[in-house]
Amino acid sequence: MSEASRSDSMRGGGRVTGGREPSHSDSTTGGPKAATVEANGGPDLPERTVLQRLLGASTLWIGVVLVALCVVFSVIRPDAFPTRFTLQTLLIETSVLLVLSVGMTFVIITSGIDLSVGMVLIFAGVLGAKTMEWLSPDENATAAGWGIIGLGFLMSVVGGGIWGLLNGLLVAKAKIPPLIVTLGSFGAALGAAQLITGGVDTRTVPDKLRNSLGFGTSLGGVPNLVLVATAVTLLAAWVLHTTRFGRYTYAIGSNEEAARRSGIAVTRHLVLVYLMTGLLAGLAGFMNLAYFGTTTIGGHGTDNLDAIAGVVIGGTSLFGGIGTIVGTVIGVFIPSVLRKGFVIAGVPVFWQPIAVSAVLVGAVWFDQLRRRARDRK
Repeated sequence: MSEASRSDSMRGGGRVTGGREPSHSDSTTGGPKAATVEANGGPDLPERTVLQRLLGASTLWIGVVLVALCVVFSVIRPDAFPTRFTLQTLLIETSVLLVLSVGMTFVIITSGIDLSVGMVLIFAGVLGAKTMEWLSPDENATAAGWGIIGLGFLMSVVGGGIWGLLNGLLVAKAKIPPLIVTLGSFGAALGAAQLITGGVDTRTVPDKLRNSLGFGTSLGGVPNLVLVATAVTLLAAWVLHTTRFGRYTYAIGSNEEAARRSGIAVTRHLVLVYLMTGLLAGLAGFMNLAYFGTTTIGGHGTDNLDAIAGVVIGGTSLFGGIGTIVGTVIGVFIPSVLRKGFVIAGVPVFWQPIAVSAVLVGAVWFDQLRRRARDRK
């Protein structure tokens, strides 16, 4: 049975689904299943045609917008846009942001937010670069071997995880609003990175790392960065849409109090969600380090907003309880295609943020209309 045809399962006035429209009613009876019914465990809705189910899915319309943008730019510049080189560069440039956005999807589905991912990316990259530099047996850190590179990778991921764990504890246990917590982490992570480097970018990234992960290809020319981002995305989609962890994520975003009363360890789950987001930001920092060959301290000021924009454009509700990884992938690529297309078409760079902002506002407006239509039922 396809996910689009699976129904909400109602019990005690509340419903939770894997990426479908959840109710915000309180559900206090029937044990954990009252708030966390499996996406494929409830009775079927009245039969609808495949076309009706597709047209009712916001992901379809977002995909149509992405395809339309590609067609428009291909018509405008048929000699430059629909080429293998453009596709490769587009995929590479989007890979790091996609890894950030995957973690952001989980956070926003819980009705939270994480403004710190861009600066955590920088901190993780700095920690990894400095670790590889400090452990190099001689002054030529660019000649470091795989053992040192592995330790650098570990430090990047652990560094990101520490910030994620801190965010989760402050949000879930100290009950500080996530906007405030992650805004504080935004400044603290950047400051820590600048203290470690003295405000100067580290450029001693090992050549083996750059030539393999940064610029290397596999499977007939697919960039390795893209393969890493793809693996992360597929794993996240599996976790969100098929596991208990994913169902609990939707349940908490739909109605946190109902989830708590039905037996879900909400505090623990929120800590794990923010921890996962930090770990993915650490991985993104290492990927960024491999691609640019430097820590790029001043180059990620808007990564957090870009990740949020991609997730929201992809159909994830800022109010929680709704979202899909597939939607996030499409949502992340819409701003990327706009930017790439504008550059190729010769459109002034100043129009790029205007276009992305218009798409973002339109996505939030659509989400509001969807919520109002649901509440009227």
